[in-house]
Amino acid sequence: MDTGHTTRAPTAEGAAVSVLLPLPIVAPYDYLVPPGMTLEEGSFVQVPLGARLATGVVWGPGQGDIDPEKLREISGVLDLPPMPEDLRRFVDWVAGYTLARRGGVLRMAMSVPRALDAPKTVIEYGMAPGVDEKSESLPGGARLTDARRRVLGMLGSGRTKTAVDIAKAAGTSASVVRGLADAGALLAVTRTEDSSVPQPDPHRCGPDLSDTQSAAACELVKAADEGYSVTLLDGVTGSGKTEVYFEAIAAVLGAGRQVAVLLPEIALTADWLGRFEMRFGVPPVAWHSDLPMTLRARNWRAVVRGDARLVVGARSALMLPYHDLGLIVVDEEHDPSFKQEDGVIYNARDMAVVRGHISDVPVVLASATPSLESVNNVWRGRYRRLSLPERFAQASLPEISPIDMRAEQMDSQSWISPTLEAATRQALSAGEQVMMFLNRRGYAPLTLCRACGHRLDCPQCTAWLVEHRLQDRLQCHHCGYSASLPKTCPSCDAEDRFTACGPGVERLAEEVRHRFPDVRLEIMSSDTVYRATETQALVRRMAEREIDMLIGTQIMAKGFHFPLLTLVGVIDADLGLSGGDLRAAERTYQLLHQVAGRAGREGRQGRVLLQTFEPEHPVMQALTGGDRDGFMEAEAASRRQHSMPPYGRLAAVIVSGRNEVAVDETANQLGRSAPRYDGVTVLGPAPAPIPVVRGRHRRRLLVRAAKDVSVQEVLRPWVFGHKPKGGVKIAVDIDPYSFT
Repeated sequence: MDTGHTTRAPTAEGAAVSVLLPLPIVAPYDYLVPPGMTLEEGSFVQVPLGARLATGVVWGPGQGDIDPEKLREISGVLDLPPMPEDLRRFVDWVAGYTLARRGGVLRMAMSVPRALDAPKTVIEYGMAPGVDEKSESLPGGARLTDARRRVLGMLGSGRTKTAVDIAKAAGTSASVVRGLADAGALLAVTRTEDSSVPQPDPHRCGPDLSDTQSAAACELVKAADEGYSVTLLDGVTGSGKTEVYFEAIAAVLGAGRQVAVLLPEIALTADWLGRFEMRFGVPPVAWHSDLPMTLRARNWRAVVRGDARLVVGARSALMLPYHDLGLIVVDEEHDPSFKQEDGVIYNARDMAVVRGHISDVPVVLASATPSLESVNNVWRGRYRRLSLPERFAQASLPEISPIDMRAEQMDSQSWISPTLEAATRQALSAGEQVMMFLNRRGYAPLTLCRACGHRLDCPQCTAWLVEHRLQDRLQCHHCGYSASLPKTCPSCDAEDRFTACGPGVERLAEEVRHRFPDVRLEIMSSDTVYRATETQALVRRMAEREIDMLIGTQIMAKGFHFPLLTLVGVIDADLGLSGGDLRAAERTYQLLHQVAGRAGREGRQGRVLLQTFEPEHPVMQALTGGDRDGFMEAEAASRRQHSMPPYGRLAAVIVSGRNEVAVDETANQLGRSAPRYDGVTVLGPAPAPIPVVRGRHRRRLLVRAAKDVSVQEVLRPWVFGHKPKGGVKIAVDIDPYSFT
């Protein structure tokens, strides 16, 4: 099905069309089509807005509620293919579901304004006919200097580069290059700034698949040719899920259509990108916020033109204007980073299913620990499930055991139990690698004064400052505030009385160096690994046995493959189980299962030790007993009993502002005017668990509703009927994941 078609808009002189602008507006504005201009629905146009020009999208015929005499004319049409109809319908749907302004949703699809401009032209140089690096003379008798010879030798036959690039490679100046062009030895070629994106080869052979993998791959390939469907690819860690859905990708690429793959932490996932290049011969077109703006602009234009055949990106890649989308894959579909918490608040996994339905294309959700929402949809028959219950190439799943910390004899400032220490020594002596997992960044989560008990907290948030000893800074992980450790206590003026409380990965590394002085260790967290090249280098060092032990946070669970890693020690397995979050148990299970899956992936038996004060907790029992399905059924029964998602509806209303009195006044007004319907309960207002973030006070109301209630219809007249003052903002979070 070609979803890239558009419908002709009226083009007669004086006809009105509606134009949606990527601004926080609810509806499009009407404009007149000037004489001689041809438009389509979806055309990118420039229109006058006040005293400036703005770029928007033709959304359809004019609304007709304004006198045509008062309408202004469209100023121009951009030289771009129109925004596809399915994306425009998707923008409308997302805005309606999330109660966001349509213009704000459109802005996500037009997130790189530079992409809308015509690409700049650049001049490149190549050798003229009859000239090569072996020439003894130049046209016109020009002198052949050593610098000029280096330029000719660097270019080679048929290659073109800019003068700056040529000069840099040849160790000379750009004037030497231009001098060769003036002499007729080089030819200047004008090109656009857009370089062609690499084209994957869908016919390259992949690795041999097992019978189970082949059967699953055949099912996905079949689904790829049948329009909309949702398939949960449920496979244990190391089962080859990626290679299985690669077969579906190959089928869609072979049909000439586009594929979108969403990955959590795409900026760090060099391992996956390398696997794609090995399978299809070229790297995929990447999409995430860490890309240089020039590259993002090029990639956006390649997507709307249809040149970008496969895009791998973060959740924002879902909003790109695909010319002919044929498949959507959401890898690690359970990952909470698919939920966007700022601006337009949405879950990219759920929205991927919606976009697949609107575009009539299949959706693949892949995970070793699928979310209860997805599993419930399988139980209800809305999704199909393909299972990969075994690891690839006969590798066995790791043995997971608890360490009951109540029975361990430990020093108060030690975090590694004697049992874990002994297992670590055994693994290291066997030449194997060890991973220690602690989901706390920095050195210590809390710093307090031993004289008066004062705790160092963020001046902009109600949160403790985390000590980062490697950077010699205190940092707030909510707003980014950073400061040096003060010499004196701001409360009692005592000097040098601060002490670090609790461990972070830096403090754990300090203990490891004390206990294992000869170990070669590295820390892997968002403070030490920022981009794909760094993770790629770290994975390489692990594979080449330059590292004995890896200590890190949850980013280590993102699908990395460490062939010689056999032991995983989880320092605080109970971390995350408390706090009142309805998904606390599910998230903890998913995270620890993913971390455990790093062990024993290539032939050697893996072992995972969980340090816990609650070995009898259902999460620990499920992990150590290998009973994931039993845990999910128990979790589902608990949610069903309390009518919590996915068996009920939730929506959060967040009131925030810098003036606490104004915030409380608005929140209380909302509470007093809360709707009263059967099947709907409004709780609050109450201070958020972190009441102040970035200097803004926060109050929350929680709406609980029966599954068959449209919470949007409940919220729309209630919330938007209030006009807050004093800089107060009201945000709505449909299907909240975070309760902070």
